[in-house]
Amino acid sequence: MFTEDQLIPLSALQHWVYCRRQCGLIHLEQAWAENHLTAEGRLLHDRVHESETENRPGVRIVRGLRLVSYALGLVGQADVVEFYRGDSGITLPEADGLWQPFPVEYKRGKPKKDDSDSLQLCAQALCLEEMLQTEVPAGAFFYGKPRRRTDVTFDTRLRDLTRQTAAALHELFESRQTPRERYTKKCDNCSLYLQCMPQTTGIDKKIDMYLSKAFELPPEGDDEL
Repeated sequence: MFTEDQLIPLSALQHWVYCRRQCGLIHLEQAWAENHLTAEGRLLHDRVHESETENRPGVRIVRGLRLVSYALGLVGQADVVEFYRGDSGITLPEADGLWQPFPVEYKRGKPKKDDSDSLQLCAQALCLEEMLQTEVPAGAFFYGKPRRRTDVTFDTRLRDLTRQTAAALHELFESRQTPRERYTKKCDNCSLYLQCMPQTTGIDKKIDMYLSKAFELPPEGDDEL
């Protein structure tokens, strides 16, 4: 079990899978810069969290719920947790029957090809399971571009990968060393491009050679008068 001081933000999971160097810059070096992509995402989350809790027939909607898992050492905030009345789940104040938790995360873009988003949502489910002592088998994303839900099943593969990623993050935080990564086209859209300098500091790049050339003295006789 982890202590309160050892808890890592849930968002670090997504950052780690997307780019390990970005994760280190944000969570170890506290580096941050905003571009139009991050601004759109922030505004979307702000709008979701500002909305009030809703009660509808058969479903209760809670926004901005704090999540924590001391087993995984993670902490964060859910955009939305929907509770559906059914045959399994938990009891809710002033409500009859059992209610099944169902986390929903809002994203500005479209579904990603990798597991970066799914890991973050699965981690939310694992937090809910630890907090509420009930199974959370599925959740969903609401992506801004298709403007529709994408359901996610928290199967064994995704759960194991989420736990492994959380363990890797704690190793990163213990090492306090920001990883290096190779430059790819996705770097061009990263808000931390200038802080990262991927074409200079990436894997296989000789930063010591770059620095030595940058501070190299000009040959004798080339000094300007």
